[in-house]
Amino acid sequence: MANEDIVARIEANPKYHELVRKRSTYSIIMSILMIIAYYGYILLIAFNKEWLGTPLTPDVVTTIGIPLGVGVIIFTIVITNVYVRKANTEFDDMSAEVIREASKK
Repeated sequence: MANEDIVARIEANPKYHELVRKRSTYSIIMSILMIIAYYGYILLIAFNKEWLGTPLTPDVVTTIGIPLGVGVIIFTIVITNVYVRKANTEFDDMSAEVIREASKK
């Protein structure tokens, strides 16, 4: 019964709805960025193999596709780090505040 009361207070808190809205919006934006990076690279592989197979310079064996692939991996690491930092600071702080307010009453 006490847990149901706390849950009801959390759901009634406007800060909770703000947290859900912010977190959902942020997650969607980050997901779209990841989809663009991954599918963009896959589409390049599918439709422009010749360009990806172009050597960076005449003397180097490495092609354009290699640094782009590494770039996708690095982008994944960076965007994951950005999300985790935001989740561990802003979103966790907002969650703690909502729980604190719900537990007071």
